[in-house]
Amino acid sequence: MSIPRQGALYHTALLRGCIDIAIIDACRSYAQAGILIAVLCRCARLKGASVLHQATPLHSDRFQTVSAMIEARNLHKVFGAFHAVRGVTLDVAPGEVVALLGPNGAGKTTTVRMLGAILRPSDGYARVAGYDVVEQAREVRRVVGLLTEFPGLYLRMRPQEYLCFFGALQGMSASDSARRAEQLLRQFGLWEARDKRLDSFSKGMKQKIALIRALIHDPPVLYLDEPTTAMDPHSARQVRDAMLELRAAKRTILLTTHNLTEAEELADRIAIIRNGSIVAEGTFAQLTRQFLGAPRWELRLGTSAHRAAAALDGLVQIERIDHESIYYHTDDARHINPQIVARLSDAGIPVVALNELPRRLEDVYLEIVAGNERASAASPAARPARRDGAPVSGETATLRVEG
Repeated sequence: MSIPRQGALYHTALLRGCIDIAIIDACRSYAQAGILIAVLCRCARLKGASVLHQATPLHSDRFQTVSAMIEARNLHKVFGAFHAVRGVTLDVAPGEVVALLGPNGAGKTTTVRMLGAILRPSDGYARVAGYDVVEQAREVRRVVGLLTEFPGLYLRMRPQEYLCFFGALQGMSASDSARRAEQLLRQFGLWEARDKRLDSFSKGMKQKIALIRALIHDPPVLYLDEPTTAMDPHSARQVRDAMLELRAAKRTILLTTHNLTEAEELADRIAIIRNGSIVAEGTFAQLTRQFLGAPRWELRLGTSAHRAAAALDGLVQIERIDHESIYYHTDDARHINPQIVARLSDAGIPVVALNELPRRLEDVYLEIVAGNERASAASPAARPARRDGAPVSGETATLRVEG
């Protein structure tokens, strides 16, 4: 039986850094998980581990010298016979927003969990803010703010005590936690609801609280999984504006979402993952040019388009003629379009409008996924080796106590 990733069991174990989170999934009940985590946390304290561990300050000079806040190289993750992530390589610069897109089951969540030091890679390595996700897992968890797809909330708590609790787990003082909690509750329009229990909140309000929890310690790196799901348009706009402010403040954001309009608006770069591998990566403009070709134009005329098509012969390759409109592609609109207008004017053909047609990220995404499906008949890659060099024969839940 799998234990949902919510409640005190999951978050306390994760932030204390005294146990591999995979142990929770291996337990058959909440009671079993609770007893095991309590014992292991106690063992860690007896060995000298601090529950509220102190690490490098979140905005120290250390991060100013890091060229890539997220650096992943040839990441693999294997669960038994299932190869979930296959050779993911990714760099995200300070202050950059990268959208990680892909269909359900593509490996997005598994990749984020490895980058968040929740899952151990089967092969490859990753560093976040210069910290290795395996060797320095506790430091990674401290510099990352994580919003999961299904965030667990302590529903009997009120917003401020809930946020201050997580601030304390991150090593913040009570006064700093309270100040930061008030600032974020006001920013996201929840200050008036501060005296209500979380179980009375709407789905959108709960999503905001989960996002604020990820932001409470002002981390330099954020992993946001569907941050605006279940939100009304006004609340979603607040979240997108907050993300733009975070980018301006040089926070690094890895965004996973199915909202392609949101990804197009927010992301500096886009990475598309399918079947565990990144199949395309670049800016929206680069991906559009690569997969959709040259920009597409619509020429609207005051007469039948067939006569105009003959006048344009040899100048552009016409894609389609539709009544009084001609559609074509060109890489050199600055030089080609004036020639088109001149030729039509010489032929006495009136031009009503000449417009570049907008192209959406959805068009690019669907083209990439469709093309990848056509190429999926290729033989699967060989199974990777573990970090220690041993062949991977399947992953089981592991137990890791850090002193």
